[in-house]
This record gives sequence, structure tokens and C-alpha cells, in this order.
Amino acid sequence: WILLGGEGSVYFLALLLLCKEKLKAFFFLPFFFLGVKSEIIPMFSNLASDSEDLEALMVPTLCQAAKDDSWHVRYMVADKFTELQKAVGPEVTKADLVPDCEAEVRAATSHKVKEFCENLSADCRENVIMTQILPCIKELVLYAHQHVKSALASVIMGLCPILGKDNTIEHLLPLFLAQLKDECPEVQLNIISNLDCVSGVIGIQQLSQSLLATIMELWRVQLAIVEYMPLLAGQLGMEFFDEKLNSLCVAWLVDHVYAIREAATNNLKKLVEKFGKEWAHATILRKVLAMSGDPNYLHCVTTLFCINMLSEVCGQDITTKHMLPTVLRMAGDPVANVSFNVAKSLQKIGPILDNSNLQSEVKPVLEKLTQDQDVDVKYFAQEALTFLSLT
Repeated sequence: WILLGGEGSVYFLALLLLCKEKLKAFFFLPFFFLGVKSEIIPMFSNLASDSEDLEALMVPTLCQAAKDDSWHVRYMVADKFTELQKAVGPEVTKADLVPDCEAEVRAATSHKVKEFCENLSADCRENVIMTQILPCIKELVLYAHQHVKSALASVIMGLCPILGKDNTIEHLLPLFLAQLKDECPEVQLNIISNLDCVSGVIGIQQLSQSLLATIMELWRVQLAIVEYMPLLAGQLGMEFFDEKLNSLCVAWLVDHVYAIREAATNNLKKLVEKFGKEWAHATILRKVLAMSGDPNYLHCVTTLFCINMLSEVCGQDITTKHMLPTVLRMAGDPVANVSFNVAKSLQKIGPILDNSNLQSEVKPVLEKLTQDQDVDVKYFAQEALTFLSLT
């Protein structure tokens, strides 16, 4: 009944814990039977800690388990790999799990790459990583299964402090950039989220030389790169962003593709949340408001969209002194698309303004727009008056 799994396997596991010394003489037996194979893996670390003799008997069994016909068994070995590594020692590296045919096993192994490398002995760590681990990592980067690539991307940046500056630049940086080009957004996100691991080792300037070229190459074909810009800015810092990426973000606001303009507009709020409203006032606001005089009405509308976003994070003072005058001036635009968006913007920023501004500046403009010949302009102007209780 032990061999059948179920309740019997629970008793069997308990027996293993109670009889560690007795097991030494019998550990060579093939006890990885159906129903207990995968359950036995978590027990190895407990068993291995007591005896070098037991360790010597366990290693061949573990390596055999790593090649078991059942992928569930191989998965359990992969999932507990670093625990086994600590308990059994470096010989467990003979368990060859990275080239496994099952994506779940590869993903479980990928999650353990960083921790496994950290646990290696200092005297052999670099050699093992460069000769045994890195070739496997290169294979995983190109693997078709997204779950595997995402698992690897979540930990691979952590190898930088282990391998140092020269190895990171020569061997790891090309892999990071390859993953940044991956079509899977989760892979890209995991790389961008951990860029600080790289910049801390090789320096921001070295990173920027490769990273900026990749961003310039990708943003046109992968909208995710545009959407990840606030996260990237947070990783790289305000100074780097202002020097290298600020102009690119502003250029996106006037892109001919609506999805790019929309993503760039949404980015502004997130950037101000990271860098502060003082940064917005000193760096980005002037460029945004300057677009209001552009002859292209789409750029004017984008300005209003940006004001809608920025007003939420910049507060009453900046909104009243700098954004409101621009919106009021744009109410005279002859293009109806601009005029009704002015009405919508006044409705959006109205709650931020004090009552005196609403009564003396906003109300007269909205009332004038209700007399416009365009039906949409009239409608949204009246909507704003009602919403702001100015009727």
C-alpha cells in the first residue's frame, strides 16, 4: 500500500524522517515509485544534513530522479534544487535539468538560477557559471515558451554582482538586450524592473550606450516599451532621464500614431508621481503647454489630454497659474474638436480650482461655448457647467 501513494505515502514519508540512520543501508533502493516520487524530493534536505555517508548515497539517486520518466518528478527536483544543493553539496550539479523537454521543468530551474549561483563555492563559482550555467542560460533566452523566458528574466539580472563588470558587459548585457527585444511583455517588464542590478555593476553610462539604442529600435514596433518608460525612468533616475529620455518622451506626444500619443500622455502622470511636481514645473510643463499653439489640431488636443493628467498630480497652484490660462486661451480655437475638448478639460480640472477662479474665469468661457454652432461643443460645455454647479 505504500507504493500506491495516497495516505500510505504520508506514513512512508514520516518513516523516512524517523529512521534516517536505518536508511543508510537501504538508500540505494529505487524507492521512487508512483505516488511517492515527487513527494519524497522535499525530504532530501532533511535526510542529507546528518551524514556524509548518506550524502554519498543520495547524489546518484538525485541525479537519477532528475532524469526520471515522469516530468512531475523532474519538476520537484528543479523546484527544490537550491535546497538540495545546500544539503547535498556541489555534486548535485550533475543533475541536468535545464535542457529538459518539459517547459514547466525548465521554468522551475530558471527561477533557481541566481540562488544556485550564489550558493556555489567562491573558489569555483565563476568557472562553473561561465562554463556550465551560462551556455544553458543562452539556450533558455532563445526558448520558445514564454513562461520559461519570463522566469529567467526575473532572476538573470541578479547574476551581474556575482560575475562582475567585465563578464556582465561581455556576456550578460547581450542577453539582457535580447530579452528586452522579446515579444512577450512580461519578459520585457522583468528585465526593465531589475535594471538597477546592472547599472550598479557596470555604471549608468555603460548601460545607456546599449540600452538607448535598443529603446530607439523597439519603441516604434513595441508599444510596451513606451508604456514601460516610467518604470525605466524610476530605475535609471531623474538625472539620466532628463539627459537621455526626456526629449524622446515629449516627441512621443506628437507621434502620428494615436496609441503612442495616448501612452505618452499617460506616462506624464506616472513620471510626475516619481519625480515630483517641482520637476514637472521645471522640466516638462513648458514643453507640453507650448504644443497648444501648434497648427496641427491633434497636437492641441494632446495638450489638453496632458493637462487633464498633470492637473491630478501637480496640485492647485501649478494648475491655476500655468495650465488654466492655456486651456482658457484654447477655447477660441476654430476647430470644434479642440473646443469641445476644452470644455471637457475645464470639467476635469474644475474641482481642483478654487471657487473664485471658477466663477470669474471658467464660467464665462463655458457659457460662451454653449452658444457655439457645433452641437458637440454646446453639449460638452453644458455638461461642464452642470457638473461644476455653475448654472
